[in-house]
Amino acid sequence: MLQTHTEQRLSVCSKLCFAIGGAPIQVAGSATAFFLQIYLLDVAQISPVPASVVLFVGKAWGAVTDPVVGFFITKSRWTKIGRLMPWMVGCTPFLVVSYFYLWFVPPFTSGRDIWYLGFYCLYQTLITCFHVPYSALTMFLSTDQRERDSATAYSRSPNFTRSLAAHSMQKVYMIAAGVIGGIFLICTTVMFLGVKEKDDPYGPRTEKPIPFHKGFVLVMKHGPYLTLTAAFLFISVAIQLVQSNFVLFCTYAVDLRDHFQNIVLTILMSAVVSIPFWQWFLQRFGKKTAAFCGITWMMPFTVMLVLIPNTVVAYMVAVSSGLSVAASLLLPWSMLPDVVDDFRLANPFSKGHEAIFYSFYVFFTKFAAGISLGVSTLCLQFAGYNTGACRQPPPVVYTLKLLIGAAPVAFIITGLMILLLYPISEDVRLRNKLLDDEQTSMGRFTTDIIKQSYES
Repeated sequence: MLQTHTEQRLSVCSKLCFAIGGAPIQVAGSATAFFLQIYLLDVAQISPVPASVVLFVGKAWGAVTDPVVGFFITKSRWTKIGRLMPWMVGCTPFLVVSYFYLWFVPPFTSGRDIWYLGFYCLYQTLITCFHVPYSALTMFLSTDQRERDSATAYSRSPNFTRSLAAHSMQKVYMIAAGVIGGIFLICTTVMFLGVKEKDDPYGPRTEKPIPFHKGFVLVMKHGPYLTLTAAFLFISVAIQLVQSNFVLFCTYAVDLRDHFQNIVLTILMSAVVSIPFWQWFLQRFGKKTAAFCGITWMMPFTVMLVLIPNTVVAYMVAVSSGLSVAASLLLPWSMLPDVVDDFRLANPFSKGHEAIFYSFYVFFTKFAAGISLGVSTLCLQFAGYNTGACRQPPPVVYTLKLLIGAAPVAFIITGLMILLLYPISEDVRLRNKLLDDEQTSMGRFTTDIIKQSYES
């Protein structure tokens, strides 16, 4: 009755195809995170207030679509290619078109903010249709926690390489959008051919999905999920503030406008190299310890860049920050499957709620990121930001220093304080693994009995 370890192992090819499938999310996300704000201000020539509306409403709309997509995924029935894969394959062509027009400068000047708001909301909706099922797919690759963690590390490692590609194309926005569109199509095809979505291994599949509202109530009452989501909500806001304002900071606040591209590349390269280290670290010392060590490391170096805007210091800060960026992107997606396992054990008769976990996690982080983007752009407006100017007044410089230094540190400290309350330690995780294995074997045994009875 017991599944062998060999049956649950994932081949390197499957992990690579799964990682390649995440390329569209990260390429597009890196480009919009680093460059959409300055693109709207300096290329599209939109004033700060309409630009802040575009950024905030777009992010808020994307956040709202996450639970909606999660609802429809929960209602979806199993198909020959799975329950999640049809969502990713079906939305990709439309996603390519919306992303291209997001970086297209229309020939008219009046109403450009409406143009970008419309396509940004459309892009957010379609990227959600891809991101939520892709994230939930982790739970259907294997029931082995180490294999899932390994697949997560595979999916995060190339992300920074794809971020390098998005960064290197930032001066040719429309060409970059077309190239990224091609990446969308190719990577989705590779994932479709190389990844097999497995049915729920914890019990026999039911033809009638579990009611969404009941699943939502159970998930929202689950303490570990709320703690993890709240902690990384604040941490993701800090990362988003740094990402969205870093180009403006290097251009106007410090004398690093000739180096900011290389500094960003250094951060991303450091993150690429450090992913295997954090994967080893979390297996050796635990995920909670890795989160504290990795994310805390970012705070002193961020403040140092603001106080000592020296070129040598900037590159030292870039290397150190890359370590924290890698940890902040790897660990929440590695810890979330543990929360789902804990939920399944606490609610053994509740099935098919994986999409709720992932969709609402993305909802909260997107909504918080949207607020931070909108507020930071409004702060620049109130400080007197001049669109298209070569230099900005001192209040703008001071505001950018706060948005890069003090504000992210405050959010990170808040997130880490909440993370102290996260109850799933390594001992709890190992206990859950043993109980999961027992539940899995019973589920497979029940499925075999049902199948034999039906055949007889």
